[in-house]
Amino acid sequence: MLTKLTNDDDRGQVGIGTLIVFIAMVLVAAIAAGVLINTAGFLQSSAEETGQQSSDQVTNRLEVVNTVGTVTSGEVTQVELTIKKAPGAANIDIGSTISQWVDSSGSYDITYTDVTTGDDDFTVDTVQDDDTSITDSQVLNDPADRAVITFDLSASGGPSALAEGSTATVRLNTQSGGTTTVRLVVPETLSGNSAVTL
Repeated sequence: MLTKLTNDDDRGQVGIGTLIVFIAMVLVAAIAAGVLINTAGFLQSSAEETGQQSSDQVTNRLEVVNTVGTVTSGEVTQVELTIKKAPGAANIDIGSTISQWVDSSGSYDITYTDVTTGDDDFTVDTVQDDDTSITDSQVLNDPADRAVITFDLSASGGPSALAEGSTATVRLNTQSGGTTTVRLVVPETLSGNSAVTL
């Protein structure tokens, strides 16, 4: 009979080498899994934030109920927009709302002010507000709240008065990015009127 001679030392070295390779593979896999889990968590939080911001842009906007122009010397010198929260909107801070006014004389970015300063700004007045949130902090926090945004077209530095038959576009952009566009059309004749619906 032939007997096979084996060297126990050689067999032990092969086993240790295999164990080292196995441990290295486990470590690499664990590191890769950690990176994947961290990346997945980051992407999930980013997606949730993006989804929330996109939802806010769609829902957190103003709705214009009525538009009225005050007539002075045959021109519309003041425009009042009655506004409310759009359905499903959260609280809206009118003071942080930016209005872009575009007419034949140019484009104007108009912001809120609590007093008429003669610059390109608008004021906010309360029509209906049960908890004085509009008066105190210019916030629409209830579907029943109504406020009036007033644009003074006779003030220096802002849009000019609107003549008969002219048009203007107003975009109201809330703090969360929701945009409402209103097109104002002045009637062909203003004679005998002190106020008109635009």
